[in-house]
Amino acid sequence: MNTGKSALSGADGGALGGWLSRPATWHAWAALGAVLLAAVVRVGLRGPDGGMDNAIVVRAAEAWLDGRSPYADRHFLYLPGAVLAALPQALLPQSVVRFLVPGGVTAALVAGWACALRIHAVPWRSRFAALGLLALAVGFAPFGHLVDLGNWTVASAAALPLALLLVCRGRWVAAGLVIGAAVAVKPLLAPVVLLFVFARRWRGLAGAVLVPGAVSVGSALLMPDPAGFFTRTLPFLLRGDDRFVRLYEASPAAVLPRLGVPQGAASLLAVTAAAAGVWCAWRRWGSGGAGPLRVVETAVMLMLAAFLVSRPSYDHYLLVVVPLLLAGALVPGAVARGPWFWVALVPQVPGFSWPWLEPGTRRAFRDFVTLCVLALTVARSCARTTGGAGPESAEPPVVGESPVRVSRAAF
Repeated sequence: MNTGKSALSGADGGALGGWLSRPATWHAWAALGAVLLAAVVRVGLRGPDGGMDNAIVVRAAEAWLDGRSPYADRHFLYLPGAVLAALPQALLPQSVVRFLVPGGVTAALVAGWACALRIHAVPWRSRFAALGLLALAVGFAPFGHLVDLGNWTVASAAALPLALLLVCRGRWVAAGLVIGAAVAVKPLLAPVVLLFVFARRWRGLAGAVLVPGAVSVGSALLMPDPAGFFTRTLPFLLRGDDRFVRLYEASPAAVLPRLGVPQGAASLLAVTAAAAGVWCAWRRWGSGGAGPLRVVETAVMLMLAAFLVSRPSYDHYLLVVVPLLLAGALVPGAVARGPWFWVALVPQVPGFSWPWLEPGTRRAFRDFVTLCVLALTVARSCARTTGGAGPESAEPPVVGESPVRVSRAAF
């Protein structure tokens, strides 16, 4: 039984692990609360729409209310379900939305961090819980960027840890429904459905696929341009020829041409890297074992493989995977215990000056370095991990003091 104690105390956890597992004092929680609240208030005072990216979705909802197609705005890159999800904001006063959105984004990131901690049985009241979230808020630039923009990537950042926590407790169908609900709003987590394929959890896979399908079809039928996502948005994503968007994309297919690499070669390299990432994820799952690291690293590798090839691919996408990796830092063998995980995050330290890369339009180069180094680090860990059981015979991972073992027949 994996209770998580070896990760927090004893010989493997060491003295530092034991100290981090103890309850945090009120000073740590007060500092964390002040930092998070200050970020929310700063965004609320600066603009009336809760962030530039959130405003795009709200405008799409307003367009639908006016009888126009939400997909007339080519920067609206979401599935039809997002239009209906944004309706409450379109009806609320801006004085409420301007603070509600950054507050909601921050709350969702906190919830995602809490779920990531429980995957590894880390107590919510521990010093590691408080200090880890504080480190993300003040030391990881994409955290602030996501709150500033109000981007709906936050739904995936909260949903993936929750889904993986359910997987670790053997609740694959519930996990599939969570993934499906997140994809219905924004298809960022679509690559995670391969985790259900690897595990041969077909009912969970059905939930992850049917929920967004049903929501998207139902929502599209209510719009004046039901096929707008396929006729306008999907071609835009495949071409990736928007000058403004391209400046902030971190995928190799977008960054390497800016360094002089032919577009065809850059795209081929990105596709090859993504395919290698999927293979590493499959190998990690096939290595067997019942620990939560198997679940987390497989899912994270799938997401990083998608980020390497997707257009667009922004820095705040990293918040879908980095908290999951960081939450396992006290677990022996975790990716976050290696030096290259931390090297990958160095370009994202706020305020750090990078020669020749200071203009905002060159930020993609720093994000590209982080994405590639992080992908290589996780891939290396996945490829070298071996276990005693194959994917068919491995038991579902268990987490916490009340593990749940569920037979395959139950699903």
